[in-house]
Amino acid sequence: QVQLVESGGGMVQPGGSLRLSCAASTSIFSIYAMGWYRQAPGKQRELVARITSGGSTNYADSVKGRFTISRDNAKNTVYLEMNRLKPEDTAVYYCNAHRVSNYWGQGTQVTVSS
Repeated sequence: QVQLVESGGGMVQPGGSLRLSCAASTSIFSIYAMGWYRQAPGKQRELVARITSGGSTNYADSVKGRFTISRDNAKNTVYLEMNRLKPEDTAVYYCNAHRVSNYWGQGTQVTVSS
């Protein structure tokens, strides 16, 4: 069982930045593929960014060039750096860990509004 705890959400104006963090409670964090997903009201949960155990990344087209996912295996933590935020980025952001099974965090709210 892996527990994931997100932090760093909040409210920001359009064009602003936020950094999300997700701390994992596992000593074998490095073997998990980690991802960030988001769910806006009335919409399905969607993949935002993903990083494999080897460090390869992929992003949703809507965030390419604005968001960066990274991981620190020594701290069992994955990050999502979000720049040039738009109102359509408003959602609950969830951290995911995957290796055979999927584990989810409780989510953190990101609101982009003037």
